[in-house]
Amino acid sequence: MGRTTEEKIFSRREVENLIAEGRKVVIVDDKVLKVDAWLKYHPGGDKAIMHMVGRDATDEVTALHSADTKLMMMKFKVGRIQGPWVNFKPPIQGGKFRLINDDCPSENDLTVDTSTAAPLDLVSSGATTPTSSSSERDFILDPRLRRRKATAADSSSISSVSDVEDEATLSLKQEAERRLQEDLDKYPSLDLATQQNIIVKYRELDQKLRAKGLYQCNYWAYGIECMRYLSLFALFLVCLNTGWYKLSAVFLGCFWHQLTFTAHDAGHMGITHSFVIDTFIGIFIADFCGGLSIGWWKRNHNVHHIVTNEPDHDPDIQHLPFFAIDQKFFKSLYSTYYDRIMQYDSFAQFVIRLQAWLYYPMLCFGRLNLYRNSWEYLLLGQAPKRGIAWWHRYAELTSLALFWAWYGYWVMYRCIPTTEDRLWFFWISHVVPMPVHVQITLSHFAMSTSDIGVAESFPQRMLRTTMDVDCPQWLDFFHGGLQFQVIHHLYPRMPRHNLRTAQKYVMEFCKEVGIPYALYGFYEGNKYVIGHLAEISKQAAIFRECQQYCMENPNHAH
Repeated sequence: MGRTTEEKIFSRREVENLIAEGRKVVIVDDKVLKVDAWLKYHPGGDKAIMHMVGRDATDEVTALHSADTKLMMMKFKVGRIQGPWVNFKPPIQGGKFRLINDDCPSENDLTVDTSTAAPLDLVSSGATTPTSSSSERDFILDPRLRRRKATAADSSSISSVSDVEDEATLSLKQEAERRLQEDLDKYPSLDLATQQNIIVKYRELDQKLRAKGLYQCNYWAYGIECMRYLSLFALFLVCLNTGWYKLSAVFLGCFWHQLTFTAHDAGHMGITHSFVIDTFIGIFIADFCGGLSIGWWKRNHNVHHIVTNEPDHDPDIQHLPFFAIDQKFFKSLYSTYYDRIMQYDSFAQFVIRLQAWLYYPMLCFGRLNLYRNSWEYLLLGQAPKRGIAWWHRYAELTSLALFWAWYGYWVMYRCIPTTEDRLWFFWISHVVPMPVHVQITLSHFAMSTSDIGVAESFPQRMLRTTMDVDCPQWLDFFHGGLQFQVIHHLYPRMPRHNLRTAQKYVMEFCKEVGIPYALYGFYEGNKYVIGHLAEISKQAAIFRECQQYCMENPNHAH
């Protein structure tokens, strides 16, 4: 009979010591995983892992990975923990750690206290959210019966230099703290017992949804999708060959718009659940058919799913100099994703003050920015170089070259005779898919950007930072699953054609644990987004006037 090796039981202090030594340690299913060696092999990039260092990543890992992948992770196990884990703030987010022989107090000692609400001076605040009044706190979670109403922020006119200072202080500090406190009041307590109960109920719901077969892909639905794609592509070719170039561009733009949703599905392994097959599907659709890198999207999107709506960390809301959805951007914040300071320079100040008016026109150029990001990702070596994803970069570069061969050379140069027609074709085909950028930003731009601390559970954080869009079932094809972003963020590997069925179960879960479920019509959601952008623009103008006053009056204490 062979000898068995006892697993080492790690204390919180011992895990802190490992992280202080520079180790990348995460907790999954009560197992302590030291994943330093895996960083360079992770197909989803290293940043997603870095944001989980020192934290219980069980729910994030389960949501974003297959059971086989979770089993593979256990080879990095160095021990286990006992009892509920109190999260550290990861080093990438500014967390400080002590070596085992260092007895000096650490800011991480503060996280052991799982009190009901985090102190305002220890929590970074963020943007406004559509909120409910106290009488609507227990609202019925049904889009046909109730809607959460937004409370309008009070504002006053600025009549003097003194008023400018007072208004700036109110808007940029007190108002931010008020919104933070609003989040703390509106959502369940951050104490350990409450958050653990939410986690248990969330995991039970996951098992229930699996038992009901909602993780099984509906391939008949994809058959209908493919018929739609082929029809649009055929109409594009017919109009192109008959000289109706502008109409041809419209159909090509619609083709790209619809393909985006299936590329999104493939990126989450939500079609066949096979890493290789779904990757091939993603590269064919995104790179060859659309000219965009699925690898760039996955690296970006994985981080977005883990640190949703955190201004310093989530690349999906880091759009300076064109958009700012949080006051933090006024101070040229450091992006941990891009590893650079996002400068709030004079150009950004000018654009942000007009962002509510420029929102839709700016999104018309969204695809051009995605081209830049795609080539930057592939040419600057950000793609995986080792492990099972080593070949992605070469497949993507080949596919992008083929895209520009058929679109740039064959369509634009060979099939369209004049420069004027080529320009019209190019711009129409790129503007028509613009609604997808609206659909993407709609889910998050008007939601909370507060950082209410590491005690918040994964499901509560996703529900606090994400909204769903209410639409009739017959219109699901237009939104492509993006109307169910709340459910998608909770269960990202669930095939999109099952999200509508899952919605009622998620609503029941929210009602049971007391977390508001954000659900708005498409028009209503857009109104919230524009209103929020306008409010941030107003605050940017006040901030600028305050800066100018301080420059003109250097002796004034402010």
